[in-house]
Amino acid sequence: MGAPISGVAYPIESRHPGWPAKLGPLRVPAGILDVRPVRLRDAGEWSRVRLRDREHLEMWEPTGVGPWPDRNAFWSWPSQWLALRGLARRGQCLPFTITVDGHFAGQITVGNVIRASLRSAWIGYWVSSDIVRGGVATGAVALVTDHVFNFGGLHRLEATVRPENTPSLRVLAKAGYRQEGLFERYLDVAGGWRDHFCYAVTKEETGDGLVSRLVAKGLAERV
Repeated sequence: MGAPISGVAYPIESRHPGWPAKLGPLRVPAGILDVRPVRLRDAGEWSRVRLRDREHLEMWEPTGVGPWPDRNAFWSWPSQWLALRGLARRGQCLPFTITVDGHFAGQITVGNVIRASLRSAWIGYWVSSDIVRGGVATGAVALVTDHVFNFGGLHRLEATVRPENTPSLRVLAKAGYRQEGLFERYLDVAGGWRDHFCYAVTKEETGDGLVSRLVAKGLAERV
């Protein structure tokens, strides 16, 4: 606790509240879902899945510098991991790996964390093509949203998704996010400026938590 001023003790907030942390387990149709901090040793599986799933991922992700094989090669992960870890230690993001039955299955990141009176951030995710429609992305979004509201000190999360990305729109709706509007020509994706829907949720809207909602609907089970 901080030093009392006029008889009131003020808590000192961690420099990076909510990270690192391990979330789950949660049983979803695809298997046992866990969310944990990104690791340097994720390199091999991260690269293997990203290279294999180029057609599944590239059309939805921001345009990057250099060809896909180079940006997602084994040797490109260490620098990305260092950058994510550095941002996390400064409290600017919360980068997580998604696993199913103990195996690498994707990533979920809370980024552009702004504190003070806003306490807002965005949430982004991707999952392996062999587990889509298995409840993994929905469960991961619910786990991370509950975590950052309860332990990360945030009040609002938003996600932006291309209108054509129907599976991701379903993920957010099932997880408990609501559509707020359309951002025109919002982000450079796949070589062009693309419109994106904005979905969002605030802490007050989550009630007992998004995971509890999934469990109540029979879409997930606590383990």
